[in-house]
Amino acid sequence: MATIKVKQTRSRINCPKVQKKTLDALGLTKMNKVVEHEDTPSIRGLIQKVHHLVTIVE
Repeated sequence: MATIKVKQTRSRINCPKVQKKTLDALGLTKMNKVVEHEDTPSIRGLIQKVHHLVTIVE
């Protein structure tokens, strides 16, 4: 299955608790950290919830 790389580009400071937990679920704990996940609908949904804080790296 295809993989997707996600990078946290904006800070989690002043974000709602739900968005912080979503970033934790994605494995993003620091700025500019890149994690790799399988490209599944559930991962895409998590990314959509915090799309303003992350970018997809090619």
